[in-house]
Amino acid sequence: MEKRRDLKGRILNNGESQRKDGRYAFKYMDAFGKVQFAYSWKLTATDRVPKGKRDCISLREKENEIQKDLSDGIDTIGKKMTLCELYKKQNASRANVKKSTLLGRQRLMRALEQDILGLRSIDSIKPSDAKEWAVRMKAKGYAYKTINNYKRSLKAAFYIAIQDDYVRKNPFDYKMSDVIADDSKPREALTEDEEKKLLAFAKTDMIYKKYYDVIVILLNTGLRISELCGLTVKDLDFEKRLIHVNHQLLKDSEHGYYIDTPKTKSGVRQVPMNQTAYEAFKHVLKQCEGIQSDIIDGYSDFLFLTQEGHPVIAQYYSATFRNLVTKYNKTHEDELPYFSPHVLRHTFCTRLAGKNMNPKSLQYIMGHSSIEITLNLYAHVTIDGIQAEMERLAE
Repeated sequence: MEKRRDLKGRILNNGESQRKDGRYAFKYMDAFGKVQFAYSWKLTATDRVPKGKRDCISLREKENEIQKDLSDGIDTIGKKMTLCELYKKQNASRANVKKSTLLGRQRLMRALEQDILGLRSIDSIKPSDAKEWAVRMKAKGYAYKTINNYKRSLKAAFYIAIQDDYVRKNPFDYKMSDVIADDSKPREALTEDEEKKLLAFAKTDMIYKKYYDVIVILLNTGLRISELCGLTVKDLDFEKRLIHVNHQLLKDSEHGYYIDTPKTKSGVRQVPMNQTAYEAFKHVLKQCEGIQSDIIDGYSDFLFLTQEGHPVIAQYYSATFRNLVTKYNKTHEDELPYFSPHVLRHTFCTRLAGKNMNPKSLQYIMGHSSIEITLNLYAHVTIDGIQAEMERLAE
């Protein structure tokens, strides 16, 4: 039986053919028994593409890759999905997540759609491509931690691709700090002296004294700001002096106000009130008497309200604290550092760690998901704590 030949007279192998326009085709069966085709303008690597056509991999090079994929059980169709499609597939497998997680996924998807890597087929993405993506993200102004979180998500997506036999290796399996410098500033707790100055100013300033109780409560409970904003009258047990934390209040442009569970499962907890926090909460209750608060997802009687009865949110306190520090620094030579609500939580935790509180007890109070998060606070004591420890040991 006479072998088929191409237009140059060369013998074609089984499955190979050449179309009238000169393009070569290879017909094969994929892992699912479906007929598939691969195309190229070149039969071998040394061929030249026709004038006006883009250079490409030769058909026989593609055949070798296909045969290797089939031998290794690689899904030759699945591997051609784009990175955006892979990330979408990963998200679909874990659809029951918090709204905040959904918003984070949307932000990453938009970032991928706006980058050349998002439209690349996953089999074509090499470690060098993934590293160049990180560099581009940095150049676009994304923070180191954000890029690292995005990389972690894409790394997880590629592990799914490996398990589904789409690809063999994970191009995002690299250390971020080897590619771009970690320029994120470490979160610093307020020193005891800074804390005293802050409280003294907030207590007496005509504008910011109304936030004094909020600052006191954050410094004495370690609550996340979204947990504090979500507190209602029912969440306070003054008899047992406990704060019941089982939800948080959030707000975004898409959903408006909404109630969600705490950040982690460990976030559901009972936080003790010391005397200082107890008195601050009592004062807050008096201030919100007679103000009818909004009802959000069945929750009402919120403690921290605007004059119109709308619950205060985290972003409001962040801006307020920044303005407070700006005013303080304009009138004082001993300036205060700018701080966020989370710095007050961090300060609370650091104080207790410095006093050698049992790590597991501190983990529970803070609602940390991992003991490693808590233990890190024991390794970052303040200069005040170091001096006190030195003096104690010298006695």
